[in-house]
Amino acid sequence: MAGFGTKGLAPEQPCPCGGETYGTCCRPLHRQERAAATAEQLMRSRYSAYALAEIDHLLRTQPSDQPLRDRRRSLEANCRQLRWCDLEILATEAGGLDDLHGTVTFAAHYSASGEPGVLRERSRFGREGGRCDGAWLYLEALELND
Repeated sequence: MAGFGTKGLAPEQPCPCGGETYGTCCRPLHRQERAAATAEQLMRSRYSAYALAEIDHLLRTQPSDQPLRDRRRSLEANCRQLRWCDLEILATEAGGLDDLHGTVTFAAHYSASGEPGVLRERSRFGREGGRCDGAWLYLEALELND
């Protein structure tokens, strides 16, 4: 997928996260028409948000004490610099419908200035308010134990 400025991916096109079509996969989450049911679903939607520069979705799904303007600028710069190409889900732990916490380990392939790269991360997710009906949020990147 292309980087910054590719908002407006047609609903019938493949979803950047590798799921179904964008219109049935991540688009409803980006448009707040549906909430992520699992930690993995939120992780996939965040990957797609980076690929499509859906900055508002990224801001909404990660709590932070950092000023909103600074967060937005940082995310916009990231989306401009990287072209996200492929997502591999390597493992999930908890993060299901009835869980309060979960982790997703993934490899996100990208190119920067024409050079390929890969981001490997184990992400921790939690439910907003610590309730099973709370929205899933990205909390932090954890150390990978290779």
